Amino acid sequence: MTYNFTVSPDFNPNHLSGWFIFNTWLQKTLDTGIHLELYDDFDSQRRAIGDNKFDLIYANPYDASVLVRRKGFVPLVSPRDKSDEAIIAVRADSAITSVEELKAGLRISSTDDPDVNMMCMIMLEPADLTVNNTLTKQSDSYVIVAKDLIRGDSDVGFFLEETYNELSNVIRSQLRTLVHSQIQLINHVLLAGPGLAHKRDEIQGLLTDMGGCEKSKGVLDSLGFDAWDIVDQEDTEFMIDLMDTLET
Repeated sequence: MTYNFTVSPDFNPNHLSGWFIFNTWLQKTLDTGIHLELYDDFDSQRRAIGDNKFDLIYANPYDASVLVRRKGFVPLVSPRDKSDEAIIAVRADSAITSVEELKAGLRISSTDDPDVNMMCMIMLEPADLTVNNTLTKQSDSYVIVAKDLIRGDSDVGFFLEETYNELSNVIRSQLRTLVHSQIQLINHVLLAGPGLAHKRDEIQGLLTDMGGCEKSKGVLDSLGFDAWDIVDQEDTEFMIDLMDTLET
């Protein structure tokens, strides 16, 4: 039997090959067929999830709620020390120095990353800004968001902190962080669907032992991870409740 695996589209493009390397390693280690399918956007992936096409998902915190509470997925692991934080950035030469200086009509460039957009809109609340009095341009990647800012096509950009920090030095030198979140309690999580849940303990054991040999440590490095940590149901439910609270 072959299982199907997908990854939240907000992963860093620099780690694209890493996910294929990880999938190959996981297949060989589990001695089980696993097909990796990646998507360019959240809408396409969510339609596939709605059609129950996947057994293993590296999910962002926003989608974890649906997967766990409606689709019966169970948490396996999360990458160590990789909490999801968001950044609102401006062009380096912008006169804006605080969120409170932003005004209605603000031009925002963002991706379709749901948890990042939610966190950034919360950080705009001190300026009384909402989706109703701002203009948002949705881009396909964080690199395009950065270029929108550099060209002056937007006033602020929304970024996943990890991805922002991994932009090239040339791009990042032309930007400036205005504000960043410090929630520290939400993160991506690897989830197993009902068809793969019987291998939960086995997969958790394999992944948390990856740092034990040079070859599997190289696989972790290709993902930009130091290690995996086991995530239990209670931790995941707490994160989902927090996301629900933030959303309201």
